[in-house]
Amino acid sequence: MYDVLVVGGGAAGFYAAIHIAESRPNTKIAILERGKEVLTKVKVSGGGRCNVTHAEFNPSNLSKNYPRGEKELLGPFHTYASGDTVGFFEERGIALKIEEDGRMFPVSDSSQTIIDCFTSEAERLGVQVKTLCSVSGIESKQVNGENIWNLKVGESFLETRKLILATGSNPKMWNYIAALGHAIVPPVASLFTFNIKDDRISGIPGVSTYAEVNVLPKKNFGKKTAKSKQDVSSLTSGGPLLITHWGMSGPAILKLSAWGARVLEHFNYQFKIQVNWVPEYHQTGLLELFLKVKQVEKKTILRTKVLDIPKRLWANLVSAAHIDDSTTWPEVSKQQLQSLAEQLTAGVYQVNGKSTFKEEFVTAGGVDLKEINFKNYQSKILPGLFFAGEIVNIDAITGGFNFQNAWTSGYLAAKGVVKELNSRETLK
Repeated sequence: MYDVLVVGGGAAGFYAAIHIAESRPNTKIAILERGKEVLTKVKVSGGGRCNVTHAEFNPSNLSKNYPRGEKELLGPFHTYASGDTVGFFEERGIALKIEEDGRMFPVSDSSQTIIDCFTSEAERLGVQVKTLCSVSGIESKQVNGENIWNLKVGESFLETRKLILATGSNPKMWNYIAALGHAIVPPVASLFTFNIKDDRISGIPGVSTYAEVNVLPKKNFGKKTAKSKQDVSSLTSGGPLLITHWGMSGPAILKLSAWGARVLEHFNYQFKIQVNWVPEYHQTGLLELFLKVKQVEKKTILRTKVLDIPKRLWANLVSAAHIDDSTTWPEVSKQQLQSLAEQLTAGVYQVNGKSTFKEEFVTAGGVDLKEINFKNYQSKILPGLFFAGEIVNIDAITGGFNFQNAWTSGYLAAKGVVKELNSRETLK
């Protein structure tokens, strides 16, 4: 009989197990991981550097980065947030650094630093880590007024007093939880890039610039979609936009994919976006600027980049406005400049499908938030069952925020488990 079994050897699972073992040294704890290795998402996150958290230390502002879970996370973030995460790692000799965009990484720039921290802490605290342990069934029974959990692992069974599920986006686990009476919000992809074939962005992969992007409503759906009831006109995002071989990526696109996860799935990932490559201008104001430049500049349009955007993108948009490479400012027509202003501030692009990062795959969906007590991440339906991480219907706009959800939920689930185990022993 275990005191605590944690199913899932990822970030949230390890964080929960470590905090339980620290608070209650003689607790019998095991982490069950179905794969050969633990912490695989940690390993690949942030391009192998692991974006541990985000330098947003105000709980209210922090919660605004979660398309699903903003309201529910406000309380938990007042208890445990980014500053606490920084403290956890610093206490273990791991310094974090803040990058310009607010993302936080270990100073070593290596996710292995975080992995080594977790595995060594688990070993130091006596937490058993069992790999290749796939759970194939979950049952519970009442023993002396306490819910005892019975997990089928391979051909054997493991019993535990408290159970923490930290299995991420695992459909099999969601099925087991649903069979026990929990509602599961159907999962859809979040954090994905847009597949776009368009001459305006072809041949210039790697170009990055700040842009504003918004999703255009589909005529047959109107402004609101039948399924999600989300106003499509609210799907707008700003930030660095990266042009890739297959289309568009970067924070501006990833944020939009997260906020629009359900709407875009409803569109079957076939929709149009409007891009403003120079958000400081609107179309009319930009045309006025061009007309002023026309009065004084003698060079070709192509060679006179009057705006702060990458040269290769400027060249493609000049071409898209049907302006010849040899056309000079005195020669260009007002109509051509109007077209160029439109390309720069209101260009429409057709999206045909998405691309996801398999290793960093994030979903919207999971255990219904209404069925969880967010003071301790315990199930409201099944006593003794706790959740941590992405198994619940919470997701964020970038990886660092998703990790903070893992740390916060792991910490609070651990505190909830410890409190229940202690109170049970007091009763005895």
